[in-house]
Amino acid sequence: MRAVNDWDQWIEEELGRRAEQDLTRELRVVTESSQPVCRREGKTLLNLSSNNYLGLAGHPQLAEAMGEAIERGVGAGSPSSRLIVGHEEETALLESELANWQKSEEALVFGNGYMANLGVLSALLGREDAVFSDRFNHASIVDGIRLSGATHYRYRHRDMDHLENHLKKADQKGIRRKVIVTDAVFSMDGDLAPLQEIVYLKERYGAALFVDEAHSVGVVGTQGRGLAHDLGIAEQVDLHMGTFSKAFGVYGAYVSGKREWIRYLIHTARSFIYTTALPPVMITAIRRSLQLVKQGALLRQYLMGKCRYFREELSQAGFRLTDSMTPIIPIVLGESSTTLQFSKRLVDCGVLAVAIRPPTVPKGEARIRFSLMASHRDGDVQEAIRKIGQIGHECKVIT
Repeated sequence: MRAVNDWDQWIEEELGRRAEQDLTRELRVVTESSQPVCRREGKTLLNLSSNNYLGLAGHPQLAEAMGEAIERGVGAGSPSSRLIVGHEEETALLESELANWQKSEEALVFGNGYMANLGVLSALLGREDAVFSDRFNHASIVDGIRLSGATHYRYRHRDMDHLENHLKKADQKGIRRKVIVTDAVFSMDGDLAPLQEIVYLKERYGAALFVDEAHSVGVVGTQGRGLAHDLGIAEQVDLHMGTFSKAFGVYGAYVSGKREWIRYLIHTARSFIYTTALPPVMITAIRRSLQLVKQGALLRQYLMGKCRYFREELSQAGFRLTDSMTPIIPIVLGESSTTLQFSKRLVDCGVLAVAIRPPTVPKGEARIRFSLMASHRDGDVQEAIRKIGQIGHECKVIT
């Protein structure tokens, strides 16, 4: 057994090992991070790393809504968990509006998407159950599954034959309660889950379906309702999760679904029960943002037009792209060292785009993850494409 006084040495060794593998990370101070152009360490950078897809994080109406809430005396913070003191009327109104928007019976607000996924999966699943998860699902889904203790079947990315094989195995073992969980848009690839095929398998094998729409709500579908609604299969999804920290430009998350399912989560989701509620001023901003998202058809049109152009230009330049159909547009470079060098050269040229390395992505799949915003100027996007191509030649990634 390692002695307590060995901890310093162990941590130093672990950090050294990460440095040798080009896997170290740093926290950096940035200003105007919600804007298309930000400042970091004295440099002005075109921000191609933000999840602020519709550009709403800097929208004046959101700051105005928060200011008005403070003037009404709602307070900057929350006093407790919602099950202790209760919640402001604003929270009840938000959950009603979310349910109407999602065309579901009820909605429940969580502190953030990570807590929502952790809470839902650990509440629904136990050691006698089975969960089926795409191997590229977000870390919060993986951690929720671990916490639940359920038998975990990981299927190959978007591979429906592999998913069905796992479902058959679970049936053969006599496992009765099964949950399929998937991202709608995969955060490191930008591609879409085959939700229609998943719904077919869900119904064939009697499973429940939980869909994480974090990167699709606000961006995909009429009124930004998300991928399941866009495909016309929302009613076959048992629980939907969406966040307010990406296209909404605010903070927090929600889960929507049937009334009894939401009521069950209120009783059992520990990440809801045992945490302080979102501040009332934030709830007010979310309500205002929801209106902007619902009315944001033109913003979504601008955004998708920029994304198509960006993908086409990088593909024609010879970069290896994923199957992205969203504002998340990665170029896969392979080794972490090459990816870090590429990212540093981009910063030198005035473009902020972060190197994504293992364990966030599989070994040998390191990439630069670009993400576009509706508020990016066309000229800035064109100039960024030119610089990306230039650095691609310098790093011998393209010829």
